Amino acid sequence: MIRTTNDFARAFRAARRVSTPLIAVRTPDPASSVQLVLSTLNGVCDETAALQWDAIRGLVGVNEAGKRQASAILGESDGTSVGPDAVLAIGEKLSEDSILFLANAHRFYGDAAVAQGVWNLRDPYKARGCTLVLLTTSSASLPEELGQDVLDEPLPSIGELERIVQETAEAAEMSPLSATDLQRAVDALIGLAAFPAEQVVAMSLSKQGLDAEQLWERKRQIIEQAPGLKIWRGGETFEDIGGCENAKSFLRAILAGTDPPRVIVFLDEIEKAFAGTGTDLSGVKTEMTGTMLTWMQDNEADGLIFIGPPGAAKSAVAKATGNTAGIPTIAFDLGAMQSSLVGGSGERLRSALKVVDAVSQGRALFIATCNSIASLPPELRRRFTLGTFFFDLPSADEREAIWRIYEKKYGVSGERPEDEGWTGAEIKECCRKAGRLRLPLVRAAQYTVPISKSAAEQIKSLRQQASGKFISASSTGVYRYEETATAAAATTRRIRSVEA
Repeated sequence: MIRTTNDFARAFRAARRVSTPLIAVRTPDPASSVQLVLSTLNGVCDETAALQWDAIRGLVGVNEAGKRQASAILGESDGTSVGPDAVLAIGEKLSEDSILFLANAHRFYGDAAVAQGVWNLRDPYKARGCTLVLLTTSSASLPEELGQDVLDEPLPSIGELERIVQETAEAAEMSPLSATDLQRAVDALIGLAAFPAEQVVAMSLSKQGLDAEQLWERKRQIIEQAPGLKIWRGGETFEDIGGCENAKSFLRAILAGTDPPRVIVFLDEIEKAFAGTGTDLSGVKTEMTGTMLTWMQDNEADGLIFIGPPGAAKSAVAKATGNTAGIPTIAFDLGAMQSSLVGGSGERLRSALKVVDAVSQGRALFIATCNSIASLPPELRRRFTLGTFFFDLPSADEREAIWRIYEKKYGVSGERPEDEGWTGAEIKECCRKAGRLRLPLVRAAQYTVPISKSAAEQIKSLRQQASGKFISASSTGVYRYEETATAAAATTRRIRSVEA
């Protein structure tokens, strides 16, 4: 996998050595890609003609040799009049070892003349050592014929980001940044392409120095431009969540372990996002499932699944993990990535996954919540290799801890209502209502119908499905559910955990 500019340069030079005629470069910054390609020419940049075509400027020379060749080919003609199919015809006239860049090539794949023009260049370019470089977006779907000749331009390395920060500060006539400020700036910039990185640094500088928080906020805004991605801005940590000690303990071990995650990716109600896989007539869900499966396998992504009834703190624990570790949490909304255009959903998902990989530097922890795991494709469940945790309704001790947290948060106290079967979300809402409406807790509770009553059969079914199969979120070991036999105690449960 290409992760550094050195990797990219080596791969491009290797392709040129064997006269690879057609190369697609997927990149978030085409201008940077052109310069990176030119830097691979090992000092012969002036002798190797490099030309570029785009829909506005037409055909232009990128370097001096390219300008001379463009002038010789076009004569008195204006390069702006050259269309995408015409430039490919002109491309056959380029001298040996030339490079022709085609900007936003993915926009023209559907044109029969363009497709033919690309293939007409293959054999003559192979013979003469020329290269047609098709510049596309990071997530563009490429024609099947080009699948073997694709280079993904990497984002700037830490060293390159340091240089961007220092040069931008010098251009702003600021004093050199301290080592601490430089490190904070680089941490905030990881995952951005060179141009947006330079821009956000410039907008975060002032006479007082570098505003690291503003830098992070601008980075969040850039990440959120990708459909379906949103940075979680809540401030909750594990200390703000009562109960679920086994799940929290396991997550703390992950965060403190070898190669800890740099980003938490939160997928809420994942079973809804992938419902219909293999049966939807449009094929969109099946395509997205396949893309997700392939990406997680190829990148050896770590993940956990949290299953349980609504309000049992699954989402709360997932979203608090990032704040506990001091790393970003990215909410991953697969529904928002769906597109009405053919292939658009897969392209958006691939783009989002590239952002995740870039920001995390290959160390993302996926946490998915699920209210019913039966509809989740088994092959997808297997990708969440760190385990599945079952979040049951909180025990009496857990409810006591939850009451204390929310009574303090909302400034309420007094007699508590009967809370058997309440979820943490219901306790929170009771305290919030009591504080907002200035009601006693017992009175506020009258406006709550616990899910243990409104969805008793569904919760029972969930417990039976989870018993002996998933890890308990509350106590060490595998979750076990036993129901008493007497009708009078039909709603009473006894839960025990067995050491794994």
